[in-house]
Amino acid sequence: MRWSAGGRKPLRLFAVLAAAAGLAALLLVPADGGAADGPGPSRLAPPTAGGAGASRGGQAFGGVAAVGALFSENSGRLGTHFCTATVVHSPHGDLAVTAAHCLSGTSGPIAFVPGYANGQQPYGIWQVTRVYTDQAWQSAQDPDHDVAFLRVSPASDGTTVEDATGAEQLGTGWAAPALVQVVGYPDGADQPVLCANWAKSLSPTQLEFDCSGYTDGTSGGPFLAGLSGASGQGTVIGVIGGYQEGGDSPEVSYSAVFGAAVAVLFEAAEAGG
Repeated sequence: MRWSAGGRKPLRLFAVLAAAAGLAALLLVPADGGAADGPGPSRLAPPTAGGAGASRGGQAFGGVAAVGALFSENSGRLGTHFCTATVVHSPHGDLAVTAAHCLSGTSGPIAFVPGYANGQQPYGIWQVTRVYTDQAWQSAQDPDHDVAFLRVSPASDGTTVEDATGAEQLGTGWAAPALVQVVGYPDGADQPVLCANWAKSLSPTQLEFDCSGYTDGTSGGPFLAGLSGASGQGTVIGVIGGYQEGGDSPEVSYSAVFGAAVAVLFEAAEAGG
């Protein structure tokens, strides 16, 4: 289990072992042209198969605009971050995706801080106003439906979160194996971590992502496929969660497969139903 927020159940995320079998290289392209670990958020560039410099574990980096941390709030002040969420393209520009178990047992306000790193909030703080989960999760916490969409309120001037950060596409029906990069926010860390590897099929309804170096608190981290070298954006085909609520060891992570049920849930979130 891989989430924690003020004493809730622990979770872990997993980074990537890549070079040994000619797998995925990790490529960071800083948004400002500087060092990848500098103060500004980075663009994600397409991972490549094999070769020198392939990623062997999660590496801290300066963040990426559309991916951020979920925070508890108290009297308008941010508490601690406990999960990861990702802005996904929608007609109203106000939706993010995470793992459903991240919101189980939560109480009080929740804020989304995209691009969070080193205590900075480069794209602002956005209030979560509604959570959408599948009935199969609500009734039985079915791990095959461990996905949630979040609606976030616009800024006072009407700007939406997607206006501020851009967005990843939502991908359903992707076939495994798929080369992905995974971003997540470990508990107590000031920066997110990033890793690249193949997402493979654990079962018809679950993906597996093998990597080391991630710690508790990174559920909801996106599996990003099809990254564009021009935009640094791609397609979310999974989030850390699903089987074992994301995994019980620091070397293996899971995600529910994004299929027809996720597409229907997304449509409901888009419609506000």
